[in-house]
Amino acid sequence: MFGIPGKQAVTITPAAAAQIQRLMTRDGSQGLRIGIKKGGCAGMEYTMDYVSQINPHDEIVEQDGARVMIAPTAQMFLFGTIIDYETSLLEQGFRFRNPNVADACGCGESIKFKDLAELQTEQAQRPA
Repeated sequence: MFGIPGKQAVTITPAAAAQIQRLMTRDGSQGLRIGIKKGGCAGMEYTMDYVSQINPHDEIVEQDGARVMIAPTAQMFLFGTIIDYETSLLEQGFRFRNPNVADACGCGESIKFKDLAELQTEQAQRPA
């Protein structure tokens, strides 16, 4: 739907791909669908769901046996994002390094995106 020819919408690190693949196998899912919704103190939140059926309008990224589907309403906001999976002494989970985020709340659960005109300009200037 939205994208730059020859460039994946998101990048999945090897750690994230391994975790997604493990969970796909465990749950028998087709992959991980990511999106965004209104919420949190900064205004928007990421959503993540393992799905059994692929939506034909989703942008699909496959890497190292992992499959990520990007919901149509989130594609412009997630383009260029690096999805990682981190494990530390106190927590573990997926992390999004998203160049389209203007601000985030202190707890890291919600985000605010750059305005639409700024996103379109930046994404048009990114190399393929």
